[in-house]
Amino acid sequence: MAIGFCVVVAIAYGLLRGDWIQGALAGITVAIALIPEEFPMVLAVFLALGAWRLATHQVLVRRSAVIEALGGATVLCVDKTGTLTENRMQVARLWSPHAEIAVGPGPPPAGELADLLRIAALASAVRPVDPMDKAVRALAQSWAPGAEAPGEPERAWPLQADRMAMIQVWRGAGEAREAAAKGAPEAVFKLCRLTQDEVARLTRVVHALADQGLRVLAVASAGGTAAFPDDPSAVTFDFRGLVGFLDPVRPDVPAALVEARSAGIAVVMITGDHPATALAIARAAGIDVTGGVLLGTELAALPDEALADRLRGVRVCARITPDQKLRIVQGFKAAGEVVAMTGDGVNDAPALETAHIGIAMGRKGTDVAREAADLVLMDDSFASIVGGVRLGRRIFVNLRKALVYVTAIHVPIAGLALIPILLGQPQLLFPMHVVFLELVIDPICAMVFEAEPGSLDAMRRPPRKRDEALFGPTQLRLALVQGLGVLAGVLGLYLWALSRYPQAEARGAAFLALVVGNLVLALADAASGGAPLFTARRRIYWIIAGAAGAVLAAVLTIPPLEAAFKVATPHSGLWLIALAVALVSGGWFGVARRLRTRPPAR
Repeated sequence: MAIGFCVVVAIAYGLLRGDWIQGALAGITVAIALIPEEFPMVLAVFLALGAWRLATHQVLVRRSAVIEALGGATVLCVDKTGTLTENRMQVARLWSPHAEIAVGPGPPPAGELADLLRIAALASAVRPVDPMDKAVRALAQSWAPGAEAPGEPERAWPLQADRMAMIQVWRGAGEAREAAAKGAPEAVFKLCRLTQDEVARLTRVVHALADQGLRVLAVASAGGTAAFPDDPSAVTFDFRGLVGFLDPVRPDVPAALVEARSAGIAVVMITGDHPATALAIARAAGIDVTGGVLLGTELAALPDEALADRLRGVRVCARITPDQKLRIVQGFKAAGEVVAMTGDGVNDAPALETAHIGIAMGRKGTDVAREAADLVLMDDSFASIVGGVRLGRRIFVNLRKALVYVTAIHVPIAGLALIPILLGQPQLLFPMHVVFLELVIDPICAMVFEAEPGSLDAMRRPPRKRDEALFGPTQLRLALVQGLGVLAGVLGLYLWALSRYPQAEARGAAFLALVVGNLVLALADAASGGAPLFTARRRIYWIIAGAAGAVLAAVLTIPPLEAAFKVATPHSGLWLIALAVALVSGGWFGVARRLRTRPPAR
């Protein structure tokens, strides 16, 4: 369109006025004025600075495009351990069929409970990475230094999807061997081949401990002198007891959950823990539990369509395996949600890749998870996710403001370059004028709008619709209204001044009104969130405005610059009229919006 207008203006100017060189300059001026070349610059700068700002909030951005999506998230799927909780496991309770103790200051237990802790330590990794293994070994070492078996286990079976228990075989004196198992109660019950009545009785104990917010593991052992079989399920284990772990909720989580809920974001907790434990932690954190718990076994049995319906009211998912996270993400996406998913393991990579916003844990996450994610939490904190959403909304709003301003300001520039020529009046804008305006617009867009603070109610509004455009018809209409206001004011001033003052003076007054009107319009758009006009954050604007004003004053008063810009110093009365026109044409919309959105007096 710009090239077409360039050709039309050049030909029209040459045919009507016989000056083809001036016509070519006029056509180039119109073309430059029409092209909003700031768009790619604004997008690049905003996303780069947005990534830097998120990094200061402990959120590392791997793909800058996700910054725009972050503010529109409607569902946050988060791990319990380490994200909602501190991932600082400690043994809180030991239970055996004939004894029970709450772990705390005091003498170490004896008898069954001491043996229970010893077997639990034997079932834990020698060089523990898992927080529960660390907690068991630390307690065992503090209560009975040197009591745990030295060296390495003879054989070991890690956790598996079909056997949620860790088993290690230790060789004693001679041919004696002792196998220790620790894991999900239902898996250990199966290894012990307990009767239904025994399982029912122990399940009630597990529920009672889980209701206290404890993560419960069962412990069992098996001994003998023969070589241990390749399949641990072939051996009948002896049930030894239960170990309850406490992982406190992070202190900043409840407030962050309140903020997320007020922002219309559903927070879904996903954990491999017992459902009672999951519910207790969810209540402590402030997650809505009225929808009940979705278990991994139930999820596996649901078809995709039914899963999407089931997820609409669910906020707690328990006994979930890593591979089932992918189906949860797909289910929420099928329900029309914008999904952010956290993960840390290799098996979480498909879910992180599928989610609109994949968030990997920076501390405990694997390299594979971080590679698949869009964001990396450097502190593994849920509050950082909510802070990222808040910042994402701010970046989106400020980016939209900048694009509206870019479009709005090109309306008077293009109109003032074209309309006087069509009306047979002297040309108002020349390439030098347009270049000057571009040098003012670019830093304003890049620095002023990006630094604007978020509105106070940014996290009290629901997420934007998924199909809402960053810059759509609504924003285009807003830009046209603002731009036409400046165009009408400056064009009217120019035509009026031509009838009373010399051409160069009229052009100088109109150029003054246009530049100042641009600056006023930028301030009106930037401050549309309701923040005061004079704040420390807005000092960049006033620096840019002061520099532009100083250069403009030089252009209008220094003869060589006057000649280059084809302007003359306006009469003192014309100066005042030009400034008044600039304030009214650039600021009327901002004043009207502030009056419309002003809160009622108390």
